[in-house]
Amino acid sequence: MSDTTLMQLKENHSLKPYNTLGVEAKAEQFISIGTVDQLVQVLTDPNFRDIDKCVLGGGSNVLFRDDVKGLVLHISIKGIHKVREDKNHVWVRSGAGVIWHDLVLHCVERGWGGIENLSLIPGTVGAAPIQNIGAYGAELKDVFESLEAVETETGEVRTFTYDECRFGYRDSIFKNELKGKYIITHCTLRLSRHPEVNTSYGAIQARLEERGVTDPTIRDISETVIDIRRSKLPDPDALGNAGSFFKNPVVSKEKYDQLKRRYPEIPGYPLEGPVVKVPAGWLIEETGWKGKVVGNAGTYHNQALVIVNHGGATGTEILQLAEKVKTAVHERFGIELEPEVNIIP
Repeated sequence: MSDTTLMQLKENHSLKPYNTLGVEAKAEQFISIGTVDQLVQVLTDPNFRDIDKCVLGGGSNVLFRDDVKGLVLHISIKGIHKVREDKNHVWVRSGAGVIWHDLVLHCVERGWGGIENLSLIPGTVGAAPIQNIGAYGAELKDVFESLEAVETETGEVRTFTYDECRFGYRDSIFKNELKGKYIITHCTLRLSRHPEVNTSYGAIQARLEERGVTDPTIRDISETVIDIRRSKLPDPDALGNAGSFFKNPVVSKEKYDQLKRRYPEIPGYPLEGPVVKVPAGWLIEETGWKGKVVGNAGTYHNQALVIVNHGGATGTEILQLAEKVKTAVHERFGIELEPEVNIIP
């Protein structure tokens, strides 16, 4: 291993600055990875071959249950580059350690469309394809071209195409068959040089009308989404959170129709096939959990889907609150909520 990589090795290292929930946990060993070569060196080093590894990006989608044994690899590979273009599209390659919102702003400033609706989603580029991030009528898969990743067992670099990633709703092959088997280092997106804006979802159109915008650009869309998200979600620097703690559940159309008869106000969004997405925030709010505080944790008063750390909450304390919320929703609606955050270990 190179001297540079050895210098980065830290022991009993605090992970509090590396998770937006602000939970205190320690890594038995910790290395910050700035290049693909460094990552390959670590993965192929005999000293690290047989110990558990935890991959960490922006820490916006993780909850540390306790201290982390083994080696934490903090992926901080930077760089945004235009790799090619034609008259209609531009292909942009980004390092996995780039903050996702920074990539969005980079592209919006240059007039490259396709990810403006995904403004202000927390986390890094490397995490984006793992759960196929999405918001306000757009998903990463809509603009995805390919990604590069390193196999954890061999240190070999591989490129994954769109089809190979098997994207689903907040899902990909990296959350299933290949979970823990690859570490993403770069992601390439195909963006439009002549973008058509998407104003159909949520409050975007209404916000644009309030601002007097009748012919919106991708910058207008980005700014509007940022305003909406900031009005609903707390700033992690002020109030620890990981954004949406739970996935929006997907139920059969038959199940949704049954719920609709019992709860006429229940919202639903049809997806491909006979299934319907139900907003988890609505379900939680209906059970009376919105804005509740239990110990040092609670649900956010403006958005029930967000669990917040009011200061000093442990991972276990947050999990206990999440279980109470899950139980309440299941007892009321017969729907099982699943965490969107990655719970470690």
